[in-house]
Amino acid sequence: MSSHYLMLLGATFLLSLPLMSGRSDALDLNGAWVSDADNCAKVFERKGAQLGFTDMSDAYGGGFIIDGDQIIGKFARCRIKTRKDSGANVNLIATCATDMMLSSIEFSLKELDANSLARLFPGMEDMEIRYQRCPAR
Repeated sequence: MSSHYLMLLGATFLLSLPLMSGRSDALDLNGAWVSDADNCAKVFERKGAQLGFTDMSDAYGGGFIIDGDQIIGKFARCRIKTRKDSGANVNLIATCATDMMLSSIEFSLKELDANSLARLFPGMEDMEIRYQRCPAR
């Protein structure tokens, strides 16, 4: 075999790897998430360039913000340590800190569509919480 043929065969194999591995795009988690998208303005507010929580955000179902490897809640801040994408499911392990405690938490998420997901609770098959992404403002 000629070296040109081997290079062509190798390039074809490398280009086909993403197709063989299934879904090549990871779920985009970045953004502000709430249980009811109609309440986005009641849960989140802009403070300059920073997105934060309103004083009464909990009264409207609360929510969370994901920014890169950060998960931000009203009372806790987490850093994502590991992420495993498996089709429409994403498993995260995050280290979370509150004013009183540091802990490691596992999050199991399932993509419902590009702007909605469900948090699953392993071991409690019928329990899930659905979230919708708020439009960027």
